[in-house]
Amino acid sequence: MMRDRELKVQIKQSDVFHQIDCCEDSDYTIMVKERESILDVLAARDSAISAVCGGSGRCGKCKIKVLSGYLPASTADKAYFTEEELQAGMRLACKAYPSEPLQIALQFHQESAFEVLGDSVQSSSRSSGAVAGGRAEKKDARTVAAYSAIEAPLGIAIDIGTTTIAVQLLETITGKKLAVYTSINHQRSFGADVISRILASTQGKEEELRRLIRKDLADGVRSVVGKAGVLPEQIGEAAIAGNTTMIHLLMGYDCKGLGKFPFTPVNIEMITDTYESIIGDDFLKATVHILPGISAFVGGDIVAGLYSCDFDIQKEYSLLIDLGTNGEIALGNQDKIMVTSTAAGPAFEGGSITFGVGSIEGAISGVTIDGQGTHICTIADKTPVGICGTGVIEAVSELVRTELIDDTGCLDDMYFDDGYILGEAEDGTKILLTQADIREVQLAKAAVRAGVETLFLRYGIEKEAVSRVYLAGGFGFKLDCEKAIQIGMIPECFAGKIETVGNSSLGGAVKFLLSKENRERVSAIGRNAREINLSPDKDFNQLYMDAMYFDTKKIQSGYRMDLL
Repeated sequence: MMRDRELKVQIKQSDVFHQIDCCEDSDYTIMVKERESILDVLAARDSAISAVCGGSGRCGKCKIKVLSGYLPASTADKAYFTEEELQAGMRLACKAYPSEPLQIALQFHQESAFEVLGDSVQSSSRSSGAVAGGRAEKKDARTVAAYSAIEAPLGIAIDIGTTTIAVQLLETITGKKLAVYTSINHQRSFGADVISRILASTQGKEEELRRLIRKDLADGVRSVVGKAGVLPEQIGEAAIAGNTTMIHLLMGYDCKGLGKFPFTPVNIEMITDTYESIIGDDFLKATVHILPGISAFVGGDIVAGLYSCDFDIQKEYSLLIDLGTNGEIALGNQDKIMVTSTAAGPAFEGGSITFGVGSIEGAISGVTIDGQGTHICTIADKTPVGICGTGVIEAVSELVRTELIDDTGCLDDMYFDDGYILGEAEDGTKILLTQADIREVQLAKAAVRAGVETLFLRYGIEKEAVSRVYLAGGFGFKLDCEKAIQIGMIPECFAGKIETVGNSSLGGAVKFLLSKENRERVSAIGRNAREINLSPDKDFNQLYMDAMYFDTKKIQSGYRMDLL
């Protein structure tokens, strides 16, 4: 399924270090300390790796193959791999602690080509002018000269997501977009979700996490400036939106309070400081504003989204659903806004799925099953390498619709043990949707649906009272809303009211730069929005259990009508 990438290993003449040569496009060398895993070193090297579980050995995404040398199988290896795979040298990098020279091959996906939303339109690192390592596309001399002549004040809007980063350069008077950069958040190598990052931070990795995010942002800023051909001194301001954990890691705050009750953040107020102070780079002399958050788990990215969608000045009720590793939900209007956060988990981004990958080329993103068989769509129409979040949702919806999954989520006996084949990788590996994957989808979709239902209960209005439902985030942008409704993730009464708004967090940061007279609205949203804590809520727990089921009769009835 993946091209092996050889790592030649040499031992350093020391009892403390082992020297491992590995390759990205060619061989390179990393140093592994005595109590350091191979994954630790690769993560510190900024490799765009998928370490969804943060190195706990649960996700199985950091596979390596030992080509020469001895590396004993860990308990996690024995639980994940078959005896044949262990004999073939398969190991998990997060549990690989070499004691002698090794030659290994990486068996996990690099995610430098991860598709990222760079506004309300679909974007990728290549189309936005950013590639692995942050190199920008070259422009001809006339274009550079034209942009260099810009005299209007310039601003940079930044969205720091748990998975991805987006940077946009714009004229702050006209609103004209000059350049966009997108990439993965390289902190992803410490885990796909905020809990994994918090844990890593409290276990002594806080400086490494801060270094990674600062470097990602500095690379993004330098890229858009270079791509547009403008001068650094032309940029006066930058606005950053991100969830509370991402901002804590950027600022170097202690994350202990985020990881335990009563979940107390160090600071969720508006932060204004110099670019050099926040990013640790003297490339710009600009002032940077970090948008305020609401709580430990509802951050400035949601405040930015609410501001972008004008929740605070609309009379009609609106609902915002931002789908990612965490599902943030907001309901309200100009009189009252309530928010909540529900642990959807990494299933929506392929993280906890057996053959799951991020939004990379070759990821199965669409699935249709009919009398002729199974039909798939992949990102960039490439040969399948795995399945991303939208593909997982579509596959489950289709399997329920064709009666291959029952209302409890059980696969048909024919596929229960081995899984349902969706496609085949270039090397012949079958890409499967397993029973365990379906359970992950049930957990994720139930968390979102129960969060929505609970928020309406606490707000005191019926779901039908909502005029607009804004679906935010990269996953939400590509999601087939009809299939999301079919599996019960989104209430059926929202059909016809859903608007995909793309990266609403970045949109709010852009709006902040363009509307200086309205900036107080952002702080007011942060102060006035009320958070509903779902963990102790009895209604949420019951709604969550109910939402685990599929309404197979309704879905299958619709399927049979389609065939007539």
